Amino acid sequence: MDPGLASTGWGIVEQAGNAVRYLSHGCISTESSSPQGERLFFIHREFGRILEEWKPQQSATETLYFGRNVSSAIPVAEARGIVLLALTQFGIPLLEFRPIAVKQGVVGQTVADKKQVQLMVKVILGLKQIPRPQHAADALALAICAARCPAGADAPA
Repeated sequence: MDPGLASTGWGIVEQAGNAVRYLSHGCISTESSSPQGERLFFIHREFGRILEEWKPQQSATETLYFGRNVSSAIPVAEARGIVLLALTQFGIPLLEFRPIAVKQGVVGQTVADKKQVQLMVKVILGLKQIPRPQHAADALALAICAARCPAGADAPA
C-alpha cells in the first residue's frame, strides 16, 4: 500500500513458487474539499473493505520519509496511521521497505527512477500496460517486494 490523504494506492499479488502473480490494484481517493477527519474515516472504511474482500496474509509500505516539506508529510503520516490501524484490526502483519530497497527489489538497482520501477512492475506481473494511477503502481511494487522478501527490507535478498 502507498498511503496518502488524497490518494491511497493498494495492490494485491499472489506468490506462486518463484513467480509473483497479479490479482488486483486500485486507489482510494478523497475529496480535498472534505474535512480531514472525514477523509481519514473514508480511507479507513474503504481499506477495511479491501482487506475484507481480499484477505491478504501480509501488507507492505515504505518507511515514512520526511523530506523538505514536512507540512505535506503530516497528512501522509495520518493516512498511514489509519491504514496501519485497519491492518491491525484485521490481524495483518506489515512489512516496511526503504525506498531504495523497493527500487532494488523491483528493478535490481537502487538508483532507478519511478518510470523504471513502474515499467518493471508491468513486466514482472505480465501486465499489458503500466498500472495506473501512480499510487497503485507504487503499491504493486511494494507487494512484489513483500512477496520476494517476506522478512522485510532489512533481510538479505
